[in-house]
Amino acid sequence: MQLLAALISGLGLGSMYGLMALGFHVTHSVSGTVNFAQGSSMMLGAVLCFTFAQTLGWGMGPAIVLALLCCALYGLLVEFLAVRPFASRGSNAWLMSTVALGIVLDNVVMHTFGKEPRSLPSPLAVSPIEVSGLGLGVYPLQLLIPLIGFALAAALHVVARRTRWGTALLAVVQNRDAARLMGIPIKRAVAAAFAVSTVFAGIAGILIAPLFNVNADMGTLFGLKAFAVAILGGISSAWGVMFAGLIFGIAEAMVTVTLGSGYTQIITFALVIVVLAVRPNGLFGRAEVKKV
Repeated sequence: MQLLAALISGLGLGSMYGLMALGFHVTHSVSGTVNFAQGSSMMLGAVLCFTFAQTLGWGMGPAIVLALLCCALYGLLVEFLAVRPFASRGSNAWLMSTVALGIVLDNVVMHTFGKEPRSLPSPLAVSPIEVSGLGLGVYPLQLLIPLIGFALAAALHVVARRTRWGTALLAVVQNRDAARLMGIPIKRAVAAAFAVSTVFAGIAGILIAPLFNVNADMGTLFGLKAFAVAILGGISSAWGVMFAGLIFGIAEAMVTVTLGSGYTQIITFALVIVVLAVRPNGLFGRAEVKKV
């Protein structure tokens, strides 16, 4: 029963990692850049949802919508301030500028929201699931997170393959110069990718907030793990990063329940190193083919 609870918990946690890793996939696929402040985007979604729902009392529905809209605006800001000025000149300084912008956001939230952890209540995280009178030690929300994660991955796939906007993004990925000549607004496409990326992170933060305390530092370690998941799955593959998230989350939960939390980070990140040593392009990634 304990292993079953760990499995379900790992699925929920892994899906959250996968959602954040999807954000890395979107921006990398469209622009070749990523937002290394993705963990801060996750924290922003959770903090804003708490503020709108609990502090201002606007109700959970409007709070979620407004929080995700703010996350999208933050993504546009990241692209405009921390990525575009450097990427347009062929500089890799966006690596550090996105990190710096995330640190700025973390500290702004710390000084406005406060350092004290808060609890975001949810009816799906009140009573653990019971089977034949035995408690599994997991909440319904932990079963809902994987469903939402894969639904969003499927929606992303459909948008990319079946809509004009998605086709335009794929054209930008394949040949930016040709896409520009065909009238596709490159800058808008890249900005939209960053907005979608931060929305995915915000959704992950809102989903995980009732299970963890909401605070200004909550996104740091989650963001690092999500990037590890993106590389592990193959950052060029949307389904790959989602499945890698599940693998990482389950491994983390199993190590915790069998060996203790003190070994969790050691073993899971060691496994990431071993896998990447064997498959440098990730579990589901492909080596880039260069024409000469």
